Amino acid sequence: MDKGLNLELGAQYSNKKSVDFDKSLTYDMIIVGAGPAGLNAALYAKRKGMNVGIVGRKVGGQVIDTTSVENYLGFEFKTGSDLILEFNKHVATLSVPILRDADIISVTKSDAYFDLKLSTGETLKAITVILATGSKPRRLGVLGEDNFLGKGVAYCAICDGPLFEGLDVVVAGGGNSAIEAAIDLAKIVNTVTVVHRSNLRADQIVIDKLNTFKNVAVLLETDILEVKGQVLMSGIEIKDKKTGSTRFLEANGLFVEIGYLPNSEFVKDTVALNNRGEIIVNALNETSVPGIFAAGDVTNVPYKQIIISAGEGAKAALTANDYLNRLE
Repeated sequence: MDKGLNLELGAQYSNKKSVDFDKSLTYDMIIVGAGPAGLNAALYAKRKGMNVGIVGRKVGGQVIDTTSVENYLGFEFKTGSDLILEFNKHVATLSVPILRDADIISVTKSDAYFDLKLSTGETLKAITVILATGSKPRRLGVLGEDNFLGKGVAYCAICDGPLFEGLDVVVAGGGNSAIEAAIDLAKIVNTVTVVHRSNLRADQIVIDKLNTFKNVAVLLETDILEVKGQVLMSGIEIKDKKTGSTRFLEANGLFVEIGYLPNSEFVKDTVALNNRGEIIVNALNETSVPGIFAAGDVTNVPYKQIIISAGEGAKAALTANDYLNRLE
């Protein structure tokens, strides 16, 4: 294809307008979730000629709340909202309809189609479905946690750790994810204090690795009571469960690493989930139900990262396209 034709096609796509979501249509594919996995799935499905629509509570998912993204190939630095803006603009060039601020409460098979019931009572129809509803971090549920979100409180050491280079941070949690986060942070921050309400549950080999760092302290049998500060977080109020005494621990950041909750409740009786509530998929993003695919943080695929979710969304769309091509 010559350069002139490329430019001509690019102009054609860029002139396309956003379209309304037609609830009366039977779609080739409906994607539930509008984060990186869902948006990229829509991009790939539309380019394959599929009639596709997206249903999502919040376009961008968790990424919208990410202070900075410095590990997405092609962008040295983007705020989460700016990255999603780029994703959304790209999808918009293909005129993919998005039903925003909407919740799917069930997915059931009806003849050759899937019925997707909205919280409003309305029902959408699709031949294939991609579940890309993501997950949400478990929260401590303490005073000040919400107030200092993005101002010291974070839920992803890989994503936000570099922002705290040379500073003092706390990691809340005692499992593998918390200890691995503490190890990663110890390489770039001034000090790391691991605070956990009971004993460490991480694998011993990971704990041994943590103990090799001289800038790490571990406080067990300790509760976090409150996150404090002015404009930015300045520390946390903690309580020693054995003595009952409380004190203020100075810190610039608090990384809450106590796990994630996949947004899979609405399909728990439809597709197979693992003991963590994640949708079980194979290498082709197929679930236990033919015609239903899943991608991103809601699945059992390891490493919950933006770029991985986007890639999994593409893979799910390509597999769904192959599935459609095999149907009579």
